[in-house]
Amino acid sequence: MEKNVVSWFSPALQKEMPVAVYGYYGYALLMIPTANADFLEYERFELLQTLKPFIDAGVLKVYSINSVNDESWLNGQKEGAHKAIRHNQFNEYVLNEVIPYIRNTSSEETFVYTCGASLGAFHAVNLFFKKPDLINGAIGMSGVYDLTEYTHGYWDEQVYFNSPAHYIPNLTDEWYLKNIRASHHIHIYTGSGNHEAPEKNQQFSDMLWNKGIWHDFELWGHDIHHDWPTWRMMLPYIIKEKFT
Repeated sequence: MEKNVVSWFSPALQKEMPVAVYGYYGYALLMIPTANADFLEYERFELLQTLKPFIDAGVLKVYSINSVNDESWLNGQKEGAHKAIRHNQFNEYVLNEVIPYIRNTSSEETFVYTCGASLGAFHAVNLFFKKPDLINGAIGMSGVYDLTEYTHGYWDEQVYFNSPAHYIPNLTDEWYLKNIRASHHIHIYTGSGNHEAPEKNQQFSDMLWNKGIWHDFELWGHDIHHDWPTWRMMLPYIIKEKFT
């Protein structure tokens, strides 16, 4: 499995941001790490190894980036407004820097799908909903799509417009709805075991159906926990059964 690491100084984040790239060809899978982890997390926990057959076959090309969650919602020292600002700067980094980099290193026609587990799932889904003209779909594993789960009571417009569980029910803009509905790859998966949130995922799925947004929702059993063995099962299953 071919791997390259690139890095650039991000204008949006004002810091050096590395990206690990796996493979040469195929559609692009942009992976966003869990919690406050780094761009090598999915490799370190052997999730990338489960994708090796698809990467080596040229089915997909993986781009794995850093998070800045420890500078936003997971930072206990910052004021809520400053956390929200940092979150939006992360969005700008992905949308205005990472997506163009993917296009430049693949092609303008290459489909790009965001993907993540846990807090990475939230980011993957939120980014797709915000820019469905740039991103073609999203895979969320064991996520919660209500940002107030992380804001510790802080609330403002920035939180609202980054919380799919809040803005999706109120979404009436036909441009957004048309582009979101056009995706054939919105995948929302969760287990029912330890530290999972099956009820919240079911509620979120219902919100999407109420807006006429087709998606692939699967709720796995009580033996499926919020942990790496789950995601090492889920992601290759989704790629094999839903993408190939």
